[in-house]
Formats: sequence, C-alpha cells, structure tokens
Amino acid sequence: MWDEFVHESLPMRVVFGAGASARLGAELDRLGLTRVLVLSTPGQEPLARRIADGLGPRAAGVYPHARMHVPVEVAARARAAAADLGADGCVAVGGGSTIGLGKAIALEHALPVVAVPTTYAGSEMTPIWGLTDGGRKRTGRDPKALPRSVVYDPELTVALPVPVSVTSGFNALAHAVEGLYAPDASPITSLMAREGAQALLAALPLVAAAPRDLAARSRALYGAWLCGAVLGATTMSLHHKLCHVLGGAFDLPHAEVHTVVLPHVAAFNAPAAPALADLLGPDPGGALWDLAAKLGAPRSLAELGLPSSGIGEVVGQAVASPYANPRPVTADDLTRLVRAAHRGERPGPAQA
Repeated sequence: MWDEFVHESLPMRVVFGAGASARLGAELDRLGLTRVLVLSTPGQEPLARRIADGLGPRAAGVYPHARMHVPVEVAARARAAAADLGADGCVAVGGGSTIGLGKAIALEHALPVVAVPTTYAGSEMTPIWGLTDGGRKRTGRDPKALPRSVVYDPELTVALPVPVSVTSGFNALAHAVEGLYAPDASPITSLMAREGAQALLAALPLVAAAPRDLAARSRALYGAWLCGAVLGATTMSLHHKLCHVLGGAFDLPHAEVHTVVLPHVAAFNAPAAPALADLLGPDPGGALWDLAAKLGAPRSLAELGLPSSGIGEVVGQAVASPYANPRPVTADDLTRLVRAAHRGERPGPAQA
C-alpha cells in the first residue's frame, strides 16, 4: 500500500498511432515553429529527408550526423549548423543518438525539440541529456532538454531490423526494471513500469517472429513510451550507471550493452527489490537472460568489444561517483558482476 509519495508529471505531449508522422506539420504549427532542423544518424538520412520534404518550407535543412553517446565535438557542429540556418526548433528522427543530439542543441540554444522515435530507446520522454568527452559520459537533467512533443508512428519502426528491435526493447525494459525500485518511485511510475514492461515482454517475441506485424510493433512502441516515461520521472540506479560508463569509456553500442548488463543487475538487486519477482518470476535475472538468448541477442560484453583489461576501469568509474541503488554495492560486487557479464554467464538467483 502506498500512503506517502511525490509524483511530478512532465509537460509532455504525445501523438501516437499508425501514420501519426503525417501530422508532424500540425505539431510544428501548434508550437509556432516555422524553420526546423531535421536531425538523424547517417543511416536514417533517407527517412529524415523524406520527413523534411513532407514539411516543405518548415524544414530549414537536414543534419544527418548524429552519433552514439553524443560526442561533444558532434554536438558543437550541430549547434553551429542550427545557428547558421537560423533554425527555431529541431525535429529529431531516430533513436537515442539523434534525440540526444537534439537535446544538446536545446541546452545550448533553447530550441524546442519535436521527437519522432524510430526505436524503443525512450530518450524522447525524458529531460535527461548526455555528452561524451575524453572517454567519459556526463549526464544530467534539464527542463530545456525535454522534447516539447513526441510523435510515435509504429509504421516507422516496421523496417527496424530484428536484432536492433530486440536490444532496443531491452533498453526500454531497463528503464522499467530500475523504475520499480527507484528511491523516488510512486504508484503512478510503478503502474507505468509494469504496464510498459509487460507490453514489451509480450511484443518482442512477436516482433522477432514477424517483423512487419504492425500490431506487434504498436504494442512494443506503446511499451517503450511508458518505460521512457518512467525513466523521465524517476532516479535510475546501478544498471544505468554501468551502461553509461561502458558506453562513454569504451564506445560500446548502447542498446546492446543494456541487453547484456540488465540480467546481471536484476539478479544482484532482486533480493532487495521484490517487485522484480512480481514482474519476472522468482529468478528475474535468469528470466531476462533466457529471453535475450531466445531472441538471439548478445549476452556478453566481450562480444561487444570490452577487453578483459577494461573491467577495472569500468568498476573504478562506477564507484567514483554515488548513485541510488536498492542494495549496497562494493567494488568487489561490481567486479564479480562485470566479469560475469563479460563472460556472458547466465546469472543465477542472487543471495541477499
């Protein structure tokens, strides 16, 4: 029973539905934006240009150079491009890399961001920003970084390759898992976390079996929206800390890192977080690892490119700054956890 909590709703507008991207122009009109810079990664450039063409004179240009973990030099060039074009806002088309770049521009120039997600990352629902400089990823929260509007169109996710869909889905699941034991969780965030996680757990096997199934894609995107909202409303813990260190220090692929690390953190925290068993069963870490295996996802940090010699660096950075976690964490605990994730071992039920 919850009898005392604080819940703050973020000022977020969501437009959801198949074909919703056709309403993007109306969203820009609602915000009074007349000259937007359309952002994407190089791989998403054709989609970004198609969306820019649909916006007509509202599109000032396309900047297709977003990169994973938002390196500071990439952010600086994008900010300069927005200023040179006289943009009054940005449309971020893609996943966390592109939306993160939009946030970096918003932080510098206070330009509103409209997000058009094509993955399940969830960054679009948060005021959390991240920048990588010299092998270290800095993150923070700022209201300026929160997108003003999010247009979720499941049709834009149908072409997302199955391996990327699966790891992106695990990225979203991580937000729900950590939201269930967040120190500032509320009844609302816990409801969203359970609903979002259950939608993704049901949808991902369907997406893997039939990638063009629009109903499955819609269900996965719905789950990702809720999980992203949990990320934006609560304090993340050990899992996200480790993933930020691994990404910033070793430039490892973000969603894949989430997929590998999440089962091990869930197993470690399960004794102090009974909500995980309610969601995933008596062996939460093993259940997540088994799902990743069933869907053909990576299961070891070694296969993602982390050298065994880097484990000490990961542990050192993770213990250097405090973070919330339901269970106390020592350097020895982290070393064992990261080594197991590096080897790709199936985590067993943890002991309190």
